[in-house]
Amino acid sequence: MELPDQAAQTPQSSGLNEPNESISAEIYDQIYHLCGVDSTYIQHLASIVDAKMHAVAARGSTVDSLRVAVLASLNIADELECLRERYASLAGSVDQSQSTVRSRSASLADMLDEVINAASDNVASDQRAAPAIRRAG
Repeated sequence: MELPDQAAQTPQSSGLNEPNESISAEIYDQIYHLCGVDSTYIQHLASIVDAKMHAVAARGSTVDSLRVAVLASLNIADELECLRERYASLAGSVDQSQSTVRSRSASLADMLDEVINAASDNVASDQRAAPAIRRAG
């Protein structure tokens, strides 16, 4: 069985022009010959599937490995979907936080501009008044 390049990619690998490694992995008491870029990662994935299949088999009364595989796949798909929803929620929160920070920073920049302009106006006014005060004295 060969994993698609995209599925076999890890954060450390680009998947571009890297040689595929062959690995033997045991999943639910069966040996599978798999190919991919990162054999350690593939072995890790196989161990996740194996553990899930054994957990499903332990909870149920079925011994049919196909049925166990389908139920394990459904469990893994459910976990994936929950994580995707959580990610989407967190990404939305981050976007909202970034928008709030941008808005607040723009408001603070405007306030600082007002303070700086007022201070500049006061300095200019003081400089115009200073010669008149000296002449009067």
